[in-house]
Amino acid sequence: MSGLEERTRGPLPTLLEVSGLQVYYGRSHVVRGIDLRVGKGETVSLLGRNGMGKTTTLRAVMGQIRARGGKVGFDGRDLTGAAATRVARSGIGYVPEGRGIFPNLTVRENLVMSARPGVDGRRDWTLERVLALFPRLAERSGNWGDRLSGGEQQMLAIGRALMTNPRLLILDEATEGLAPLIREEIWRTVALIRADGIACIIVDKNVERLLRLCDRHVMLAKGEVVFEGTSADLAAQPEVLHRHLGV
Repeated sequence: MSGLEERTRGPLPTLLEVSGLQVYYGRSHVVRGIDLRVGKGETVSLLGRNGMGKTTTLRAVMGQIRARGGKVGFDGRDLTGAAATRVARSGIGYVPEGRGIFPNLTVRENLVMSARPGVDGRRDWTLERVLALFPRLAERSGNWGDRLSGGEQQMLAIGRALMTNPRLLILDEATEGLAPLIREEIWRTVALIRADGIACIIVDKNVERLLRLCDRHVMLAKGEVVFEGTSADLAAQPEVLHRHLGV
């Protein structure tokens, strides 16, 4: 069996369900009725060229911008219109584009300030486990956030999200702008997180790696879903990749 076939799984119980999401920036209709579902423990990529609505969709899910229509449900709870603080405490960890590191806190302080048990009381991800996952952060635990390289900042952003013991981890531009060796380290980390049973939504431009890693893919164009399917489905339709991603 091929790698794509081996990873095919039946439908998983729903963890995140977004339906009919509508987002505007002023008069510009940026997200147009998007549906997005993630099952428990499932890894889903969100694909599309720049400006197609990926980050806007994620920010709306996280409550950072207000949608004008649609619903967001997570783990059986209605999060439609919920404040960002409530969404974050519901069990969703978020690694935003730009990383959002606190520059005036040390690596250790960035991690400790976000530490909390999961919604079910789990403390699977501790400071010690995150530092073991990212030895570079252990070496730089006393460094200020703005004294880290881009790759180290991305490790810190992922580690900080894991310290919340999430059910779902969202990574926006997971490896954007990173050196090749650091990109490989981030991909290995994502695979470990996936194996740990944490559901993931990943935005990245490395389609080949996403095809190998993810269970399903959702592709956006001009704020609408133009493809949804498994890695095998997408690999069998190269014209979709060429038309909407140019690959």
